[in-house]
Order: sequence, then C-alpha cells, then structure tokens
Amino acid sequence: MQNQKIIFSQIASLIPWYQFDKMVDEFNGDYRSRNFKTRDHLLVMIFAQITYRESLRSIESSLNSQRLKLYHMGIKCKNIARNTLAKANESRNYKIYE
Repeated sequence: MQNQKIIFSQIASLIPWYQFDKMVDEFNGDYRSRNFKTRDHLLVMIFAQITYRESLRSIESSLNSQRLKLYHMGIKCKNIARNTLAKANESRNYKIYE
C-alpha cells in the first residue's frame, strides 16, 4: 500500500491556505454556497490547467471518472457538474484567485 501523497495534492500543499481563506472571507466567496466551496473551485481549476482541459465538459468528465480519488486530491465535493462549475465561474469574484 502506498503511503505517499498524490502529486496533485503535493502541488496543492504549496498554496498558502490561510491567506486564501482570508481572501475568501474578504470577498464573500462562499456566500450562498452549500456544497461547492471556493477552495474546491480553485483546486478544480488548477487541475484543469495542469491537465490542459479546455471545456467544462472535459473537466467534468475527467474528474467524475475518478470520483474515488477526489478526496485524496483535496477536493471535498463528490459530484462536479458543468452547471456547478459554470455558476461558480460566473458568480465568484476573480480577485479571490488573483
């Protein structure tokens, strides 16, 4: 059995989460968001950049094909839909991720 982290979670561990959470609070990033938090949104977008995904459909299909590994990647949302990603991209302030 493997005891090492997945490479993606090693990359995500480089993010200063305390500062990111402060920015989310400052810009109300999780306002009216029940399941798909800003942290999950950031990790999904990083995954899309690393794997050269160009559409919401390809992001959704690649993440949902490996649902059992999402938790190990740090993504706590179990089911990621195109509609969820589209609404998150539309409603969240871009300054959080800047």
